[in-house]
Amino acid sequence: MSKTPTSSGRGSTGQKLEQKIEQAFEKALEPVTTALKRATTPSKPTPAPAAAAPGKPGLEISPLAVPFPTIPPIGGVEIATARAGFYKHEREDLVVFSFARGTTCAGVFTRHKVGSAPVDWCKRHLGAEDGGQDVRALVVNAGCANAFTGKAGADAARRTASEVAKRFGCRQRDVMLASTGVIGVVLDDRKIAARLHDIEAGLDSDNWARAGQAIMTTDTFPKGSYAECDIEGHKVRIAGIAKGSGMIAPDMATMLAFIVTDAAISPAVLRALLGLHVRTTFNSVTVDGDTSTNDTALLFATGASGAPRIGRVGDRRLKDFSRALDQVMLDLAHQLVRDGEGATKFVKVTVDGAASPASARKLAKSIADSPLVKTALAGEDANWGRVVMAVGKTEEPVDRDRLAIKFGPHVAAVDGAPSPTYDEAKMSAYMKKPEIDITVDVGSGRASATVWTCDLTKRYIEINGDYRS
Repeated sequence: MSKTPTSSGRGSTGQKLEQKIEQAFEKALEPVTTALKRATTPSKPTPAPAAAAPGKPGLEISPLAVPFPTIPPIGGVEIATARAGFYKHEREDLVVFSFARGTTCAGVFTRHKVGSAPVDWCKRHLGAEDGGQDVRALVVNAGCANAFTGKAGADAARRTASEVAKRFGCRQRDVMLASTGVIGVVLDDRKIAARLHDIEAGLDSDNWARAGQAIMTTDTFPKGSYAECDIEGHKVRIAGIAKGSGMIAPDMATMLAFIVTDAAISPAVLRALLGLHVRTTFNSVTVDGDTSTNDTALLFATGASGAPRIGRVGDRRLKDFSRALDQVMLDLAHQLVRDGEGATKFVKVTVDGAASPASARKLAKSIADSPLVKTALAGEDANWGRVVMAVGKTEEPVDRDRLAIKFGPHVAAVDGAPSPTYDEAKMSAYMKKPEIDITVDVGSGRASATVWTCDLTKRYIEINGDYRS
């Protein structure tokens, strides 16, 4: 078969030469052609990356996170934030609260045997005979716990209070302190002193959200809460922020919490209210069973609402206020669990039928703290045998033949044996929910208790494996 000639009648040699010229020309024009295509072709939307936490770089916001609430100004308090430089990365890590004259204060603190310098400072001054009568400032830093730092750490805490007292025209003892971060590093108080001018200039009554972010460590979202109540016809406001996501265990929990109200309440009454509500809020949450050196919860009352001053614990006018305070504290405590390091499940553990309230709490805590229970939750496995294990190891009174276990509405065990109505498919579907209820009746009495916890995932190891980096 003969070759078909080109339309110009040229031979194969000329055709090859022409093809080479065309290829070279196209190659030379390739950048221009590509640019034109990009300009005229609609671009495909780039998938949005997972939201990053405003705290430590590399952490994604917890899937259980809740939005920061709208908190209106609270009379008698202004807040400012700044970057003191306790972290290598760019972020605010210093918060200062300025309180009106006559603000009262009470606190509850860690029972850890190695308390931090700021915990020692607050306990000493609030525990004095007239402690908490006129607190004028609160200084909080993130990035350095100033714990296990000996005399050097105590001196740094005192110098911080002294510098702030000079700025605010008050006594050192009227300045409260709180720190969070790495243990065993002495606080460089010069970093705080260097930012006090900016702090003074930035004081504002509407800085609650920024304050919530500035106290974060491995938290992935800022934690805040707000409630209102009535005292003799006066509207009273209560607002609070908290931080904590790891090293969380009942015993004053591992966290910082700062709550402010514009009610007028004496320090003794504030102490009683904190003691009443901390047991079922901050002391009823657990992430990993570890208690911190720096646990601090401070409650301030500015008196700016105009409501009458309450100085007696049994005063009936406290009823609505007590309810609202409990609401704020429980909300903040729940948010600590929702931000548990690596958490994907928010878990409520209730023990009924216990011999005493104390026994019920120990049993609930044993379940909530169990790594085996928590890893089963992470794997969405209703392994109720691990719950049986956690209950039995406590040495608390338990009637084995009356023991009953439920996951949500689904009965796993009853009368000390597997439930005859147990449905694996329904149970497996329930375990995929982000919020899970575990209820155990131990058949030994009438007392009950509830503890909130989260699951234990691989992310917990990753986060804590590079905590200091």
